Amino acid sequence: MRYRQAIALLALVGLFVALYLWLHALGFGGAIKCGASGGCETVQTSPWAVFLGMPVAFYGVVGYLALLVVALASLRPAALPQRLWNVMLVGLASVGLLFTIYLTYLELFVIHAICRWCIGSAVIITASWVVSLLSLKSPAIRTDHATSPQQQGRQA
Repeated sequence: MRYRQAIALLALVGLFVALYLWLHALGFGGAIKCGASGGCETVQTSPWAVFLGMPVAFYGVVGYLALLVVALASLRPAALPQRLWNVMLVGLASVGLLFTIYLTYLELFVIHAICRWCIGSAVIITASWVVSLLSLKSPAIRTDHATSPQQQGRQA
């Protein structure tokens, strides 16, 4: 359960980062706040800032929102013992991580500029991926409140 909570928190933070970048791409908020390097503006105005006709940050919003919704749904009492939720979280985080690796490659080797917000998002999705993998290794949560044979003997 703790892993799923951590993923939900990470997804919420990632959602805010992606939302900030998407709103900037839509023209809200003026210049992006990135420090003196100017790398964020270079990345955000590059031809690679748009993918399939939409700003890249839009896909971040959608991805983090999906991760958040699945993580929250997996925290319902009925869902706690179901490992399928962990598999879905790994799948979503893996897609996000692969897309992030591609985007980071573009920043480093094609655009030749680093966006601090993008790096922050990369750290968040990487942490989400690691935590989701750890959730696969954790034992399933029992909700049947079964008692051990020793406890049954004491109750008799």
